[in-house]
Amino acid sequence: MAPAPADQAETTTAAADPARNAGRAAITKFSRHRLFTSPGAVAGLAWLAALVTASLTAPLWLPFKTEDQDFTAVLSGPTAAHWLGTDELGRDILSRIFAAAAGTLGTSMLTVIVGVGLGTVLAMLAAGAGERTEAVISRVTEVMMSLPGTVIILAVIGAVGTNIPVVMAILGVLMSAGVYRVILGQAKSLQSQLYVDAAKVDGVSPLRISLRHVLPGLANTIVVQAALIFAVGMLIQAGLAFIGFGPPIPQPSWGGMIQGASQHVYDAPWMMVPTGAVLALTVLSANAIGNALGKAPNAAAPHLPSAAARRQRAKAVAAIAAAPVHATKDGAPGGETAKGTLSVRNLSVGVDSSGAGTGVRLVTDVSFDVGQGTVLGLVGESGCGKTMTALSLLGLLPSGVSVTGGQILWNGRNLAATTDKDMESVRGREIALISQEPMRALDPMFTVGYQLTATIRRLRGMGKAEARKEALSLLEKVGIVDAARILKTYPHQISGGMAQRVAIALALSGKPKLLVADEPTTALDVTVQAEILSLLRALVKDTGMSVVMVTHDLGVVADICDQVAVMYAGQVVENGRTAAILDSPRHPYTLALLAADPHANHADSMPERLATISGQVPQPKDWPSGCRFAARCQFAGSACLEPVPLLPSGAGEGLVRCVKADQLAVEGMDWLATDIPASRLLEVTPKQTLLTEKDMA
Repeated sequence: MAPAPADQAETTTAAADPARNAGRAAITKFSRHRLFTSPGAVAGLAWLAALVTASLTAPLWLPFKTEDQDFTAVLSGPTAAHWLGTDELGRDILSRIFAAAAGTLGTSMLTVIVGVGLGTVLAMLAAGAGERTEAVISRVTEVMMSLPGTVIILAVIGAVGTNIPVVMAILGVLMSAGVYRVILGQAKSLQSQLYVDAAKVDGVSPLRISLRHVLPGLANTIVVQAALIFAVGMLIQAGLAFIGFGPPIPQPSWGGMIQGASQHVYDAPWMMVPTGAVLALTVLSANAIGNALGKAPNAAAPHLPSAAARRQRAKAVAAIAAAPVHATKDGAPGGETAKGTLSVRNLSVGVDSSGAGTGVRLVTDVSFDVGQGTVLGLVGESGCGKTMTALSLLGLLPSGVSVTGGQILWNGRNLAATTDKDMESVRGREIALISQEPMRALDPMFTVGYQLTATIRRLRGMGKAEARKEALSLLEKVGIVDAARILKTYPHQISGGMAQRVAIALALSGKPKLLVADEPTTALDVTVQAEILSLLRALVKDTGMSVVMVTHDLGVVADICDQVAVMYAGQVVENGRTAAILDSPRHPYTLALLAADPHANHADSMPERLATISGQVPQPKDWPSGCRFAARCQFAGSACLEPVPLLPSGAGEGLVRCVKADQLAVEGMDWLATDIPASRLLEVTPKQTLLTEKDMA
């Protein structure tokens, strides 16, 4: 056969590569399924698969038939001929256990199919068909739950005999009532979601809504209920066989074997061990698989860290405490700071791995100062590390993330090297937090007054009456006129702006000296935003409190911040006085942010189209070794491929991380309102001679 032409061979290879890559991606995705990320689930799945396979192939490999008797080895323990011993009739226990496995598992699965399937269908029907249908189905299921299940099963056995599949199906029907009650509440909650209302507006039929929008949301609950009923079905089936209502003799069953072993518990106690151990392992395997599948695939990390996470964080804290104090990369010395001043020095935050500091870095060498009575703004796109930096100030990093280096100096203490227990004396009393969503700080189960007074009593040690007066004073201080009425309301009974004011009052309960505000005005309308900013400005002026403001809005920075730190890809790229940076930005990223802000342009010089920044913030694992903004920068050159330090700015007291900062300032360059390909590297030229690709064409 003649060889294929070169171009044809290349085409064949190119066509095969996508298929090969797709296959590898599918294998990788399958291996990362939540079922295979849990060791218990993997062990349980392996046990059930081995049990079913061994049972279905039993005639091919079992050393003895289930009815074969060896009268020379009656009630014997494990031997070379009988690995698990024999029963009172000399029958091989190993052969009988595996021969009965398939039937036991199959009939238990029948209970799951009937019980979970019927209960889910009834719950979805009741949730979507209206109150009248729900009332009828609920009354029927209540009657089913009130019936004595054992009596009904015995009656069925008396009518149809020991027909195990029929008996287990009837058991599934009885258990479906309990499944219905569990799933109904969740199904009704899903039916009230906005995306379901949108589907109804689009004309989607109720059946399709139930199948496409409601059923996927019930998957975790259904899986957990299925695992529970599967285990209960096996135990009930074994219990029926134990009292003599199992498969007819001589057909083996696990319950019948346990019943036979119970009669020889004194003279042959080993007989109880093999069958009991197999039954227990099978039940545990089903529960382990259910627990793994029942976990939400996108569940967030728990608020309370696990024991392993706490140990990992303790190691990181110990390593930071033992590290020597060095000067920062910008030349500022480490060590103690003035009282009421926050100094962050070379702060790094990373994902925990096998050892402290070996995971992916999320924040790298961040340094800034917040003087007493001043406001610092942390600005940047989403994914730049602003929130991680802010949360590290209070030791509230999520589980699996910890400070891996640097210092957080506050009142003579390095908070980065402080344990969680010691941080309890700092949080609320010295440093407080205002979250982006006020409802995250307010418990819907308690009134505003209860939450405020409880916090004040805990942080200040006041009595109940005195704490209530202080709560009224705090609400009035944050601009709430009818404070007495608000104290009696629940969080869901007040508006978003009012809830944010309450959250600020809650943060002020311990008289903190530093307030960390994580985008406190993002979810509010423009009028309420102005009121909240005016409130924060007045608090800073009246109390001398410092504020670290995390925000996307440069208007907020211009309104309230004294200093600003611009962050990109986990680094501070520019830092200095707010007026200096907003009027004369020296880093291309700051220049681009201002060019993309409509409020930063005057009406007479408003461009036809606002500037944009092509691409997106790279993931931490993809950070380049050089300038992290180079791939999106219109002014990037070969010098940007090397690491760029944070150096003093040529004008003023600011810091900037750009090798072309001075050249850009001298030439007076602007960020162009055109999309520049990331692969194109532009030379820095005067503004008058800089041409776009469109002009050159």
